[in-house]
Amino acid sequence: MNDTTKSKVFNLLLIVSSMLGYLEWGKGHQMFLFQAESEIFAKLFNQPGSVLHPFILFPFLGQLLLIITLFQKKPGKILTFTGIAGIGLLVGLMFVIGCLGLRFNILLSTLPYLFLAVLTIRHHLNRK
Repeated sequence: MNDTTKSKVFNLLLIVSSMLGYLEWGKGHQMFLFQAESEIFAKLFNQPGSVLHPFILFPFLGQLLLIITLFQKKPGKILTFTGIAGIGLLVGLMFVIGCLGLRFNILLSTLPYLFLAVLTIRHHLNRK
């Protein structure tokens, strides 16, 4: 597999793994990030002001940047790193919450994204 294909596969896996994050709050409230994202899309057209929050906008823009790299001839490092950082803001916070609250289901749901982010960054830094 050549470097360009590897970059695109890593970016696709980052998008997918970011949606597998798990959230819990209060009693009986939980959802995966892909479920939260579908609710955000629904609110985007009905109540656009309710989705204007940094922890919503930055991860969404990060996903958008990674999607853009899938259509580039050679995925750019800057777009990839910026996308990782945007999504990483939310996933990193979820990781900290999982550690501090001893919520292992939240903590474990963030590990695939964090692992892939490290692999992707290493791949791009070692790419010719």
